[in-house]
Amino acid sequence: MPDGGHFQIGQSFPALVLNADFRPLSYFPLSVWAWQDAVKAVFLDRVSVLSEYEASVHSPSMTMRLPSVIALKDYIPAARRPAFTRFNVFLRDSFECQYCGEGRPTPELTFDHVIPRSRGGRTTWENVITACGPCNLRKANKLPRECRMFPRQEPRQPTSWELQENGRSFPPNYLHESWRDYLYWDSELES
Repeated sequence: MPDGGHFQIGQSFPALVLNADFRPLSYFPLSVWAWQDAVKAVFLDRVSVLSEYEASVHSPSMTMRLPSVIALKDYIPAARRPAFTRFNVFLRDSFECQYCGEGRPTPELTFDHVIPRSRGGRTTWENVITACGPCNLRKANKLPRECRMFPRQEPRQPTSWELQENGRSFPPNYLHESWRDYLYWDSELES
């Protein structure tokens, strides 16, 4: 069990996981591992430790500080085509209704078939967009020209890179100070 540092019962000490190019495996959700998985990867020589917490773990024969940032030794290429999921549609559309432009929390979002299924529309990247409940109800099963509701952006399949770039706009709830250099290294520096 970790001790030292500012350990409190229930604190988890997650490790930020970077690819071999020192970029996070993903920004949204942020690629993190539980401390137990990070320690195991260190012992299996699969990662390099770049930063550590003050807290440490003990065994009868050794003490080890918990990793806060680790980098994989082998590069993992990103999938070229992201999975077609509700979450990825929301992420592609930056969690904004594509009719009214309003950003909303995920539970208040739905997805809409631009060409309704009842009119031959398919459930594909090119026909599904993020919509808020009121706009989705107003559009109902009409075509965009029938109700004068047109998507702000033409729906299309994004690349994995585009989804990751969109994800960078939504910081996670927890950010350890040791992670900042690795998450925002290509952003403009303050003068």
